[in-house]
Amino acid sequence: MHPAIRTRGLTRQFPGGFGISGLDLNVPQGSIYGFLGPNGAGKSTTIRLLLDLLRPDHGAIELFGRPLDRSHREALALVGALVESPSLYAHLSGRQNLEITRCLLDVPRARIDPVLRRVGLLDSADRRVREYSLGMRQRLAIALALLGQPRLLILDEPSNGLDPAGILDMRTLLRQLADEGITVFVSSHLLSEIEQIASHVGVLHAGRLCFEGRLTELRGRVQARLLVRCDDARRATELLLAAGEIVARGDADTLVISLAHRSEAEINRLLVGHGVAVHHLARELASLETLFFDLTADPSLRGTA
Repeated sequence: MHPAIRTRGLTRQFPGGFGISGLDLNVPQGSIYGFLGPNGAGKSTTIRLLLDLLRPDHGAIELFGRPLDRSHREALALVGALVESPSLYAHLSGRQNLEITRCLLDVPRARIDPVLRRVGLLDSADRRVREYSLGMRQRLAIALALLGQPRLLILDEPSNGLDPAGILDMRTLLRQLADEGITVFVSSHLLSEIEQIASHVGVLHAGRLCFEGRLTELRGRVQARLLVRCDDARRATELLLAAGEIVARGDADTLVISLAHRSEAEINRLLVGHGVAVHHLARELASLETLFFDLTADPSLRGTA
């Protein structure tokens, strides 16, 4: 099966050294792929290249195995997109906005109600868009992107400006779309949101891909840590250091131990066996935010993507 997105050596440079260089993306079909990077890393440039809004200096793009170039535009028919702020006609209704796009795409009018239902706007379809909340506008923009029945949805900051309820609605919608077989490529600065929905991530830094793979693979690059609370943190620290463990103090009662030598059970047995009462012991799962900052700050954590 061809990847939904495959790029090889994709390069686009701008004056001042900005842009991307040698980008090799592999986005599996049916995945929710979180595309991450600091401001200026090249995320927006990459998205514009994938949508044929920019021409690359070098490299190639394939969508579902089909080349994306000026002589093969049919690959774009497989794509729906929401880039930056949605372009909507505020004086028209949601349904009328969809009708305009439907005519441009030359798809049946019968597609309108299903996509409105899909994004939860069927009951509000005949209200003017100026009366929509920001979350409703974002969902209408996704309805526009879904009109052509795309196999790939490219979204740039779809949760931007949404309140917690709107973010939850967007999260649920993206999961449902992926469950239906639509590949979702989403760029976002909300790392906690990507962590909850993405099956795969790509991390861009200074225009280069420094990691690509499953989130579980990214977590595997960072040493697991154990949080321990006990009745005598000083004594516990002495015992663990003497046993060769790497220990840091989280707060007055909490130790942070790198799980490099012993398991949780062995550490617990060591402390209890020396008379230290352990009140709390838990493996700390590194958040995507922690992984992201570690990865972009520490070159030793970067691998061949």
